[in-house]
Amino acid sequence: MFDGTAYFDSLNMFGIRLGLDAVRELACRAGEPHTGLRFVHIAGTNGKGSVGAMLERALRACGFTTGFYTSPHLIDIRERFRINGKVVDRALFDSLAEELHIQAGGGNYSYFEFATVLAMKIFLHSRCDVVIWETGMGGRLDATNMVTPEASIITNIALDHQRHLGDSLAQIAGEKAGIIKPHVPLFHGKLPPEAAAVIYEKAAQLECEVFPPRESVPSAVSGRNCFYYDGREITLGLPGKMQRENFRIVYEFLNCFAARWKFDLNTALAGLANVRWPARFQQTGRLIVDGGHNPDGVAALAEAVGELFPQEKFTVVYAAFGDKHAENCLPFLLPFAARFIFTSVGDHGREVCAPEELMKLTGNIPAMAELTPLQAVHEAEKYPERILVSGSLYLAGMVLEQYARESAFDL
Repeated sequence: MFDGTAYFDSLNMFGIRLGLDAVRELACRAGEPHTGLRFVHIAGTNGKGSVGAMLERALRACGFTTGFYTSPHLIDIRERFRINGKVVDRALFDSLAEELHIQAGGGNYSYFEFATVLAMKIFLHSRCDVVIWETGMGGRLDATNMVTPEASIITNIALDHQRHLGDSLAQIAGEKAGIIKPHVPLFHGKLPPEAAAVIYEKAAQLECEVFPPRESVPSAVSGRNCFYYDGREITLGLPGKMQRENFRIVYEFLNCFAARWKFDLNTALAGLANVRWPARFQQTGRLIVDGGHNPDGVAALAEAVGELFPQEKFTVVYAAFGDKHAENCLPFLLPFAARFIFTSVGDHGREVCAPEELMKLTGNIPAMAELTPLQAVHEAEKYPERILVSGSLYLAGMVLEQYARESAFDL
């Protein structure tokens, strides 16, 4: 019997190949399953998963059968393929992965290219009405960019993946703007001026209507993400100011597409009370697990901590890959850290930040190193404070697998 997970494990997960030729070839061999689907394509430095989760939950509340393709996974590769919020059934996953393996005919395809076409097959088989389609990295040359969506979304632009996307916000914006398609509406979040200039120029060239967020970020009420927006009372299932920023993008999309797709806007917005997204300020007992892994992501985490737990100190468990600028991330965590426990997620073929080097960045705050993430959390449990886990989605996955495995699956 074909084991889809084992087959993916045989591929090079971090073998990044930018370009669309190979994924188009594989989709062609698979019968071009994307032509039977409609997509909402999401790019951006941070917030893609949260925006996607909000859209998925809102549209599901209106009766749509939803597909949601996202990456990376936390524990099980099947998390990347969700139908109506549930991870794909293992039997279906194995069956369609085997079918695609045969259709590939021995061709040389990357982990992400194979996963992207498999997602198309899974969602077509599941008769999804709409697919929330998240880029892996960048946009222009990302495998997901072979589709023509109903709408394009760019959440935000910040420095990340510079080795592949460029060293300036304008260069990175150019890569993200690659998902913009002729005459397809574009929705976006808060953008730095140099990034906005690039994105708006591309949208004008392709004659796209652009929908920016139109109001300032609302304030939460009573420590929960309950607020008024455009005259409506909103309850958002995800905490923190950054999620209210993300909501503004989602609102513009729902407000625009309610008439086009004939759904009730208020019903869609009510669905947001039930939205969840693993490893985004996820609370499990004394643990708070957040996958923030670049300066903008960790800054958003710090904002959420300040909003929900003002004046409280935490034991912080932290690990990071070498390209994630830990020296720029840790300053956001210093104000509420009682101590740091640094660890490693293993190299996965990538450069990692050595815990001993990270210990030099904490000033007068006590810091120690533990060999593995679970040892780090076990050590943190000896202290009375809440435990905050941050720095890497892979760290988040390792901790959630031990402490909250089921919460990494269905939405």
